[in-house]
Amino acid sequence: MAILETRDLVFHYSEDGGLALDGVNLSVEEGSFTAVLGHNGSGKSTLAKHFNAILLPSGGTVYVGGVDTKDEERLFDVRKTAGMVFQNPDNQIVATVVEEDVAFACENMGLPQAEIRKRVDEALAAVGMSDFARHAPHLLSGGQKQRVAIAGVLAMRPRCIVMDEPTAMLDPSGRAEVMAAVSRLNRETGMTVVLITHHMDEAAQADRVVVMKGGKVALDGTPRQVFSQVDELTDLSLTAPQTVLLLNELQAGLDLEALSVEECADEILKYLGA
Repeated sequence: MAILETRDLVFHYSEDGGLALDGVNLSVEEGSFTAVLGHNGSGKSTLAKHFNAILLPSGGTVYVGGVDTKDEERLFDVRKTAGMVFQNPDNQIVATVVEEDVAFACENMGLPQAEIRKRVDEALAAVGMSDFARHAPHLLSGGQKQRVAIAGVLAMRPRCIVMDEPTAMLDPSGRAEVMAAVSRLNRETGMTVVLITHHMDEAAQADRVVVMKGGKVALDGTPRQVFSQVDELTDLSLTAPQTVLLLNELQAGLDLEALSVEECADEILKYLGA
């Protein structure tokens, strides 16, 4: 069952401007983990903002949980279904104590205090930040701040979480922290995840990879299917993971769908007859 769906989605930022999205048809199944790739200006972040009704279509339709995002009376339903996490966690953190920040959206929803307490505790546990509940957010690392921002969205109990380049401002350690939390959420709770990223190694962790170019879907498939298309990715100004590039450079008829280091090593050993 699709939780997110676009039908002939068109969007332009001004009437005389070029198309940021040009007839996008995309369906995201509930419980899936989808990564959306593309270079700057490809339309990937614009697409993400349509899943939370931050932007509304210039043409075509977007459905979130079966609700048309253009239906103003159902805006709360749309945003309750699909929560949004942005690049810079500092833009989402509003309180001076971690647990108060995570509780902020729940309080605005008018939930009882006991329910808020329960949701905050569960959300912090889900991202591995329970031990930092009483800490000041500004003293946390970038990766920890982003996990707090994710917890704030999780406390709203969305069915889907849309993340617009959440690791773009983080160091490798922070990126690893966030990706581990996201993967665990999808795997253990079945929450739908849409990850907008420009990191190939992050996209390789998803079930599905969608590559955007010029506001259109250029490639769509499993990570193995997409990243094995080395020439096509090069034409899109993208690169495959280092493991795939290594096997491709060897030009030895090796399996270009070997993504992990372990799979890559196995392919080389197999070729060498070891």
